[in-house]
Order: sequence, then C-alpha cells, then structure tokens
Amino acid sequence: MSASAYFGWALVVVPIALQIVYCVRALLRPHREPASRLAWVVVIVVAPVVGVVAYILFGDTNVGRRRIARLRDALRRLPSLTEINAADMDGEGQPRVPERYALLYRVGESISNYPPVGANRAQLMRDSDTTIDAIIADIDAATDHVHLLFYIWLPDNNGLKMVEAVKRAARRGVTCRVMVDDIGSRRLIRSPHWSEMASAKVLTARALPVGIALLRPFKGRVDMRNHRKIVVIDNKITYCGSQNCADPAFTIKARYAPWVDVMMRFEGPIVLQNQHLFASDWMAHVKEDLSPLMREPMPQAEPGFTAQVIGTGAAARYSAMPEMFISLMNAARRELVISTPYYVPDEPIQAALCACAHRGIATSIIFPQRNDSWIVAAASRSYYRELLDAGVAIHEYAGGLLHAKTMTVDGEVTLIGSANLDRRSFELNFENNILFHDPALTAEMRARQQSYIDASMPIDDRMVARWSKPHQLWNNAIAMLGPVL
Repeated sequence: MSASAYFGWALVVVPIALQIVYCVRALLRPHREPASRLAWVVVIVVAPVVGVVAYILFGDTNVGRRRIARLRDALRRLPSLTEINAADMDGEGQPRVPERYALLYRVGESISNYPPVGANRAQLMRDSDTTIDAIIADIDAATDHVHLLFYIWLPDNNGLKMVEAVKRAARRGVTCRVMVDDIGSRRLIRSPHWSEMASAKVLTARALPVGIALLRPFKGRVDMRNHRKIVVIDNKITYCGSQNCADPAFTIKARYAPWVDVMMRFEGPIVLQNQHLFASDWMAHVKEDLSPLMREPMPQAEPGFTAQVIGTGAAARYSAMPEMFISLMNAARRELVISTPYYVPDEPIQAALCACAHRGIATSIIFPQRNDSWIVAAASRSYYRELLDAGVAIHEYAGGLLHAKTMTVDGEVTLIGSANLDRRSFELNFENNILFHDPALTAEMRARQQSYIDASMPIDDRMVARWSKPHQLWNNAIAMLGPVL
C-alpha cells in the first residue's frame, strides 16, 4: 500500500476511533445524568472534530489532580471546626433551631463538615455601594488581619477604593491576604494595581491559575473557577452574598447594568467557618499554614441566631449544592421565594421546585429580565412552561441585572451566597453560602426579595403561549445542550 493510501486510510479511521473512544469515555464518566451522557454522545457523533475537542476541553469535571491533592492536604492540616466549636461554645453559642429545620443543618454539615453554630448576628446591606463602604470601614478598623477572596475584582471606582484600603491596612502592620480568581479578575491582575498591592506588602494569590493555555486541558478544565466571595476581618467580621468587588455599573458588561446584588455582614462564631473556607483555598495555593488562626480564642458569645457555612467545590461531593437546594425546597410548608440570575437546573431541581408548588406552597422565583448570558437566558425560559403549569410564580426583574442569589423558606430560614441554580454552580464552581434560621433577619431578606418582585414583570401562561415556534425551538435546543454547556 502506498503512503498516500495509508494517509487516506488514517484520515478515515482515526476520527472514527476518536469518536468511539470519547463516546465510551462520556458514557463511563461517573456522577453524570443519563441526559448529560446522551448530550455529549450526540455532540461527538454529529460533529466529530468539534465534539471531540469540546469533550477534551469541557467534558470531564476535573480541576486537576495536583490541585485536588493540595486542597485535600490543606483541609487535613486545618483543625476540625466540630472539635473547636464543641470546646469553645458556651451556652449562648450552642445552636438552637426548630426540629423541622434540623435536617437542613445536617445536610449542610455533611457537605462541608461545618456544624451549625449559635450566637450569630448579621446586618443586611442596603446596596452594592454601601457594602463596599462598610467593608472598607471594617478594613480601616482592622488590627490583625484582612482576608479577601473575590471571583471578580475590577479596577473601577469601588475596586480601586478597596485596593487603597488594603494597602493602608498593610502599611500599618495588618496582615492582608488577597485572593482572586485568575480568569474572573484578570483585568485587575494585569493592571499595575495588582503589583502595587504586593509592593505595599499585601500577600496576593491567584485562584486556579490558567498558566499556559495550550497545556491547560491536560491539567484540568479551564472553566472550573473559584466563584466565592469571602471577606474575613480579625476573626470577628465576615461578609457573604453575591457581590463581586466592583461598581454596580459593572463596566465590563455595562449594557446590563446596574448589577443588583445582596450582601450580609456577620459577626459571631460563623466567622470562623468562613475563615476556615478561606484558609483552605489559600493553603491550596500558597505555602503558608493558617491553622493558628483557627485556634485563636473566640470572643464572648452573645445572644444570636444559628447559622452554618456551606462551601462546595471540587473537594465536596458531586451532588452537594443541588442537595442543599432541594432540601430547602422540601422543607417549605407555606412559602418559598428564590432569586437567581442563572437558572439551568438539573432534573431533580426542576422536579423539586415544581413539586413545591404542586403541594400548595406559595412558590416564587425571580430572574433578571435581561440576562448577560444569552445561552442561559434561552435555557432558563425553556423551563417556564413547566414551572407555570405547576403553579410557580415567575417574575422577571426589570431594574438591571438581578445578580442576587437568595432563598427564603416560610419567612424563617434564609440561604444567601454565591451559588446559582445552574449546572456551573452544581458541578464546576467553588461556591460559598450561609444558611441561617432567624425570623427577624429573614423578614428583612424577604422584604428585599419583595422589592425585586415589585420591580419585575410577572410571567404568565399567555405570554409564554405567544412565543413563536422558532423562539420555543431555540430555547429548547439550547436547554438540551445544558449538560454540555
């Protein structure tokens, strides 16, 4: 056989062999729904070259063996918060929660190994600018350390105000550790302000660094990102919510502005759990042991509510975040209200949300009217008809891009944090949330959710029925590829 004949034979056989190999790989990958396996097989068969390349880049949920090993080593070195809380918590610090909600905290503890803790206090921030100003005021009052972790930190007005506050703290001897996601905060990292922080003796780290782009697929998925937003100051104060370190105008996507976020400022034993979560990320990237911070004596416990940090990511079990969301949905007896910018659910999430409405629970969900991701917007709307048929009230917020990720149950329990109801938060991103039981604070959160609803357009069956067939076809086709995207 001539060389040209061998070459022609290889052009036919090699692509088919690669298709078979990656179809088998997609079918054998653990922790994947049948719909996801089917979607990948269809993509690989229909578009052989594009499908195989796409699977190599995005098919496996893999952040890299070395990174997982470093993260697990960091978690092994950090002291157990269960033991610390048992030793340090006095009567006020013991968790107090109605029995019907105790299961929620058991689910949360099974995810992150953080037990529920009492004696917490919190304040709901008024808006994004107020949040930044409050964080800066706390940084200016810090005496020992400042820890900041953001998925997106922009070199805009609010971002640079935060840079200057951290530099001021470092210059007066406060230990400042700043970690940002390598992709989400690339504009800050590439700006002079990043090196200026280091020159001011701020300790900096890039979460999940990309490195050489061409080699990234061999080390893990490039789109598995650290989506957390964590602020810890002096082991006394922490912030949790949806807000990145940026202006509400969000200049990189200004056409969707303002970005509407929600944050809470917490004090009490819950701070140590967010500290532990930050320390695990830091120690997985930097050769510095933050264990001593976990062993510092806790302040005198004061009356407060029970709360728990829930951190998910590559080191947690596969189904962690969906389990938490579904448990909250199942716990509702009167009302469930959710706000999320991105809704690309798996089948159990969609079924649980519909079941909640079917059993007579007043179930509402709030989305942004204009989404910064056209893919997510189309996929989300493909689920509207089923949600409406079940009795879920759908609202599309018209006052900007509603970026708040909140869930309230029966006016008593709140989940706030960084996780969306989408597959990225379920399978790819490192997320952080706080679950708490406090009717008074939940009432404030519920009022904030109501302000979103009041500024929204209600979606009903007639509106969805008026969508054209091409519109419906587009939405459903994009949703079908949800497991791939």
